[in-house]
Parts: sequence; structure tokens; C-alpha cells
Amino acid sequence: MPERTPVIVVGAGPAGLAASQQLRDRGVPHRVLERGDTVGYTWANLYDSLTLHTGKHMSNLPGLKFPRTAPLFVPRREFWDYLRHYAQVFGLPIETGCAAERITRSDGTWTVQTNRGTLAARALIVATGIVANPRIPRFPGQERFDGRVVHSVVYKRPDPYVAHRVLVVGVGNSGAEIASEIARAGGRVTIAVRSGANVVPLTLAGLPIQYVAYWVRKLPRAAQEAAVGLVRLLSELKRGKPVLPRPAHSPLDAIPVIGFHLVDAIAEGLIDVRGGVAELTADGACFSDGTADRFDHIILATGFGAALEPLGALVQVDAKGFARRRDRVVSLDQPALYFVGHNYDATGGLYNIQRDARLAARLIAGELARSRG
Repeated sequence: MPERTPVIVVGAGPAGLAASQQLRDRGVPHRVLERGDTVGYTWANLYDSLTLHTGKHMSNLPGLKFPRTAPLFVPRREFWDYLRHYAQVFGLPIETGCAAERITRSDGTWTVQTNRGTLAARALIVATGIVANPRIPRFPGQERFDGRVVHSVVYKRPDPYVAHRVLVVGVGNSGAEIASEIARAGGRVTIAVRSGANVVPLTLAGLPIQYVAYWVRKLPRAAQEAAVGLVRLLSELKRGKPVLPRPAHSPLDAIPVIGFHLVDAIAEGLIDVRGGVAELTADGACFSDGTADRFDHIILATGFGAALEPLGALVQVDAKGFARRRDRVVSLDQPALYFVGHNYDATGGLYNIQRDARLAARLIAGELARSRG
């Protein structure tokens, strides 16, 4: 028979830790399953130079602020230290090296098959994030390419790319940072931009752009667009016309590139910009704009999708690849199923995790109390 517990939380990254702390705060017994060998496994393994784009005042998890000595934008290593400290401070019931391999539901019970055995619970929180599910496109002719093709998730530092010809595919925040870092370290970098990018400053009048976005999003849509237009105008007055094509969508509708590290490197001639990749050749790539070039390495900064594989066909996803939900965290497809870490916008993924962890824990605690009554 499977071991039983009222609630299982899958994942011990920021979302899982926040959910666990809120469940513990409400006296709800639970277990947290982490596939990696440490709390915050994803943050332990992302690239060395990664730094939060969001300010520390809106990036902490519930119940524990960053120390005053922490920089406004917290580096990856310091954030990982914070996650481990967070788990220790609250004594969270985390089981590392315990991967949720298959999740099923029957007779009002969730069953989680792991590499260490089977667990059962009344309620389930999926807090698996996105990094475990990188989007890896395959291009025509890829089998002919003699170089190395990797996803950005395996990138650690620029040293292996110095003096090499590198193509970065994609212009999200990770692609922008990786491309500019390699270029400044001495790599010959080209970035493939299929549909353009909205670029916003990291700070505005000394405030993180996230703080500005938090208040702007409280305005009517027309006022929000006006604020976006003003930021764009101020940026162009200070820095000149944009060097990247502007996409059809607004910065309000998808997370923009935050900071000018990429556009500065392009303006300085350190990075070439091409269209989308049409096909790969034996020694490089052909682009949608009709040009071609030779490359030694291709880094796919093509993003991630929600890591939902253990749920199989139990849930459907929305247009962005996240599980369908109501009230931010509640599954539309299954009862007693909740998602924390599935809301991303300009106010910051970590800020949304704070909100969603509190909401999910409150709903679960209420439901368990009603079932006992």
C-alpha cells in the first residue's frame, strides 16, 4: 500500500518551497518531492552569471526577506543560498533525490509513483517550474551540421566559446544575456531573431522596471500602453533607434528583454543579427533573410514549457503551455490539483509565486477542514 499524506508538493524550487512554507504555516501536513540532489536544484545548475531581473523587495518567498546586505538584483549563487537557508529556517519536509515519475488519480486520491516508492495524497501541488522542460526545435538539415547544438539550459560560462563562431537562436532574456556574455568574452556571435523583441530598461529613475510594472498594471489598458510608449520614447531619446526589430505584440503581453546588454553589444558591432533559421548546413546555417554563415556552436535559447510530464493526459494546457487553471492556481481539469509557479508577467515570476503559494495553501487548508467537518 502507498504511504499516505494529506498533501504532496512536487518540486523544491522557489514555488515548491513557498507552497511548503505556507502549508506548514497553516498546519497542513505534507511532503515535498525534489528530483535533484539539493533544494533549488535548478538554481544550483543555471549559468554562473545569471542575476535576477527583479528587485529583492519583490523577489523573496513568503515569510523571509533577503538580508539588507543583499544587492538589489540578487545573483544566482546568492539566490540559491537563500533557497537552502529558507528550507532550513522553516524546517520544510523535503525529500531530495525523489523524482515523481507518474501521477494518477482515482477514488478521490492522488497517487504519485516515485523512484523511491509510491505515495498517496488528498491534494497535490505541482511546483515543477519550467526549466526541466526545455523547448528544443529541430531544424531542416540538422543531421548534417558538424558542430555542437545545445539548449541554453546547459550553458554555464563563456570560456568554451572564446574565439569560436557561435549562433544563438532566440532573443529572450537568457538568449540576450548568453549572447552578449560570449561576445564580450571573445566569441564571434550571431543571434537569430525570428519575430523581433521588446527591450525595456532594467531600472527606471533608479527603480527596478518590475516595480514600475507592478503599479502600471493597475491602470486601464490604454493607460498601460501609454506608459509603455513613454518608456520606449525615453529609451530611444537616450540610446537612439532600436537595433532589433520590434515584434507585433506589446511588452504587456509577453515578458520583454530586460536591460540593454544585448542591444549595446549589437550597437558596438560585437554581435550580428540575422533572421530566423531556415536550415542547417554541414558547417553552419541559412537564414530566412537569405543569408548564410559558418558556425562552430549553436545555442538554442528557445525557451521552456511547463514541466507537466508526470501528469500525462490528466490535464490540458493553455496557449502558453501551462496547465489550464481558474483562480490562478486551481486546475480546470482535475479536483484537488493546484499549480504554483505557473504565472509569469512583468511583475516577476517570484512575486507571482508569493501570491500563488498563499492562495493554494489557503484553498487546500479550507478544503481539508471542510472534509474533516
